[in-house]
Amino acid sequence: MPEKRSRTPAGQRILAAAEELFYERGITAVGVDLIAEHSGLTKRTLYNQFGSKDHLVTAYLTERDQRWRTLVRDTVDACADPVEAVTAPFAALRTWGRTNTRGCAFVNALAELPDPAHPAHRVAADQKHWLLDLFRELATAAGCAHPAPLATRLLVLHEGALATQPLALDTLAESTDLARGLVRASLRTGGRDGTRR
Repeated sequence: MPEKRSRTPAGQRILAAAEELFYERGITAVGVDLIAEHSGLTKRTLYNQFGSKDHLVTAYLTERDQRWRTLVRDTVDACADPVEAVTAPFAALRTWGRTNTRGCAFVNALAELPDPAHPAHRVAADQKHWLLDLFRELATAAGCAHPAPLATRLLVLHEGALATQPLALDTLAESTDLARGLVRASLRTGGRDGTRR
């Protein structure tokens, strides 16, 4: 994940305006003129701060990624039980969804920026790989059998709940229950070799 850099007040205003517009309207639908107008600053200031729209999009996703990872890590750290920690990202998603109601900014970015060489595409893809790796680490720490396939299933449930969020369905509750069931089942299975306890 790229390091967070310090920004001038003007850079922060531009980034805040860009985040609101990109998330609400889409990356390709929003131009630098609108971002400059929304921030109350000039287009020249925007280019002086970020260099290009591509760099601004990358900064927007990087900032969101850092906030999301912090929330997830804090939620995991608050779990006293390693088994409960495996599904902590679902609890984090419930908290995140209170203020982010238009689905996943990273999935949206991957759809709008399909070129894997685009720096913003890489940030979005890395976010998903990070979550998959985290599920695997948490499952391993909890003693779950076959943590890699379990992590993939948990990611699918997590992303499904996130993707259906704009439909105003509470699929997160069902996804969380299913995730807990998968974790419990993996604990009953035993060790990684599949032997039963």
